[in-house]
Amino acid sequence: MALKERVGTVVSDKMDKTVVVAVQRLTPHALYGRVQRRTARYKAHDEQNDCHQGDRVRIEECRPLSRDKCWRVVGVLERAR
Repeated sequence: MALKERVGTVVSDKMDKTVVVAVQRLTPHALYGRVQRRTARYKAHDEQNDCHQGDRVRIEECRPLSRDKCWRVVGVLERAR
């Protein structure tokens, strides 16, 4: 089974061992065809509290870890300045 992976930006790191990652995707409008930017926010498990706001991270799907957390951080691709 292939695991889902996403790349996004950390928008919140205020929780313990959890970060909120915003993932953007481009989709065409159903009627007009103009490309729209859509944002999905995922709560991801960050075991070492390594990620900080503004970091670009890769997350992958995993078993449910809490009520609304079923993703985990695989790695930090780029640190925030």
